[in-house]
Amino acid sequence: MTRSELEHLIRAAGATADDVEIVVIGSQSVLGQFPAAPTALLVSAEADLYPRNRPELADLIDGSIGEGSPFHALYGDYAQGVDESTAVLPRGWQDRWVRLQC
Repeated sequence: MTRSELEHLIRAAGATADDVEIVVIGSQSVLGQFPAAPTALLVSAEADLYPRNRPELADLIDGSIGEGSPFHALYGDYAQGVDESTAVLPRGWQDRWVRLQC
């Protein structure tokens, strides 16, 4: 997944959940700080994300633009709707957020 593909997923997730703040966790979050990441880091077709202000809508994202969805079929990548408990995150991880304006 490229940075522009991630930005597309973020916009789609935001529209789906009616939330302008989408949090990306997992391997694709590296694209926030390193948009030109090495090719080895770009092989995943999915991004784990959730709407920051409406985390209860993560399942809606998963169903709308997730694996096997029409979005996935059309664009080749997809979002996995998750929540903060999906990953074991270090203390203070939110202090290192990289904000993207998509």
